Amino acid sequence: MFGRSRTSVVTARTPGELDAMEEAGRIVGRALVAAREAAVPGATTADLDSLVDQLIRDAGAVPSFKGYEGFPGSICSSVNEVVVHGIPGPTTVLQEGDLVSVDCGAVLDGWHGDSAWTFGVGELDPQVALLNQATREVLAEGILAMTPGSRLTDVSHALETATRRAEQRLGVTLGIVDGFGGHGIGREMHEWPFLANEGKPGKGPRLQEGSVLAVEPMLVLGGETDTRTLTDDWTVVTVDGSPSSHWEHTVAVTADGPRVLTVRPTD
Repeated sequence: MFGRSRTSVVTARTPGELDAMEEAGRIVGRALVAAREAAVPGATTADLDSLVDQLIRDAGAVPSFKGYEGFPGSICSSVNEVVVHGIPGPTTVLQEGDLVSVDCGAVLDGWHGDSAWTFGVGELDPQVALLNQATREVLAEGILAMTPGSRLTDVSHALETATRRAEQRLGVTLGIVDGFGGHGIGREMHEWPFLANEGKPGKGPRLQEGSVLAVEPMLVLGGETDTRTLTDDWTVVTVDGSPSSHWEHTVAVTADGPRVLTVRPTD
């Protein structure tokens, strides 16, 4: 999925290319805001998918998830124990207290943006709300590690240590989902390298000004747990039914600090 490379640095994009990626990313951000506003009790994940698909196309872009390796939706809609890659459908009806992750991408003029946002339908259980708060904060800390000269696993380590700090600060037990993580992005939605959400620092290719990664922590409530993929070959769920949260931004390394390319009007 992520391709291969023997280079010692993550590919740099020009300032103009970063601007183009941000245009795609802004469309994704607006789509996620619209999805959150539409995620009310009684709505289906198919409703969210149709809304996002239309918004992206009306903006002159193409939903990058639709048809990707056969995926049937324009969003991944992952509810409660679904970690990632949930397929939107008319039978998944949202209820008060659900934790919903919407992940979507758009390609505009050949450049990709990719972002995920997890939110509650109405009021969340307090422990689930803490899980979601922690995941959001972990993403923010991981992004801060994207500086010129850092190595790839410096970001992984920042995500891991931020998770453990969040556990202590918020008084909640968290698990890092094994085997999933972020990735390079640009002309393709998934590019080299794969970015793990935990690991020792100081390894992997170096980041340089213009390097772009999709940073996406995925955490579960209650500690480490196994996951399994359903028979649709896409939907990944926690085996024990633990709720999961997933936050993602497409981020560029710059001399002035990390630049989020998938900005949202609000979060």
